[in-house]
Amino acid sequence: MDLSAYIPSLKTIKDDTFQYTFSVFTPAYNAEKTIERVHKSLSNQTFQDFEWIIINDGSTDHSHEVISKMVATSKLNINYVNNLENKHKMACFLQAVDLAKGNLFLTFDADDECFPDALEVFNLEYNTLTDLESQNIIAVTGLCVDQNHKPIGNQFPTNPLISDPFEIAAIKQVKGEKWGFTSTKHLQSISYNPCFIENGFMMEGIIWTLFAKHGFKTKYINTVVRIYHTNNENSISSSGQEKTALGAVIYHIVLFNWFFKSYALKAPKFFLKNLYFLLSKSNYLDLNLKNYTTSIDPLIIKLLFVLLWPFRKFFK
Repeated sequence: MDLSAYIPSLKTIKDDTFQYTFSVFTPAYNAEKTIERVHKSLSNQTFQDFEWIIINDGSTDHSHEVISKMVATSKLNINYVNNLENKHKMACFLQAVDLAKGNLFLTFDADDECFPDALEVFNLEYNTLTDLESQNIIAVTGLCVDQNHKPIGNQFPTNPLISDPFEIAAIKQVKGEKWGFTSTKHLQSISYNPCFIENGFMMEGIIWTLFAKHGFKTKYINTVVRIYHTNNENSISSSGQEKTALGAVIYHIVLFNWFFKSYALKAPKFFLKNLYFLLSKSNYLDLNLKNYTTSIDPLIIKLLFVLLWPFRKFFK
């Protein structure tokens, strides 16, 4: 297996004309009990220039019936797609990106809520960017609280903060669930092989760090915009270690390949942790050592991986 085939890239980014300000995308899997919560949040938005794309990902409960009934009576602009077979979240995400008619693309899970002014806040923060800034800053991300309104993770060190997802995690060490949108035309420039969406779960971090690799930035704000419900068993991305291992392996490999050369001295602990995680996840895949070494670019990481390979069963 050539793991490098799973790594996406960017095509030329083309300007386009969009019908809405936002495309709000909800991937739904067995969401019959929670999807109305999302509908209520969006119906209560103070900013209403958006479409709502719902993709039902082969649910085995009554999600289709519940969503169909909701669509028939809702005042929102809803584009509902019912996938008869489960494709997993990344495939649904890219499917929705292709369908999007909004300038800004926001994923909103089927079991969460957002505050009534969330889209208004996002729109205002994006519109404060100059034309020059908006060529490089393609996303805005805010904070989340849990269902008890307790903060999830820490705040950004400055408000606003112009950075990218890699630096946020590796250098700024900001932790916890965050929420934001990305420019649709940039998302539509993603190029990938079919294997990227045909082999189960893939981490969204692969997409966000791809833009960081190409120098695109995010505007991070210390404004709470989302209520993130924890401990939801039927989440579309919930799965066992075996099912998520491949996506995690690809994510850790791209972190090394895209950022190690520039950040090795700035964030050595970060890369050592990712080496540990890469070895740990390799326990759940039926791949040989060469599959990894031919995909990892930094020589020192490749050598360390080879040396530690015989001991990977201890990396849990």
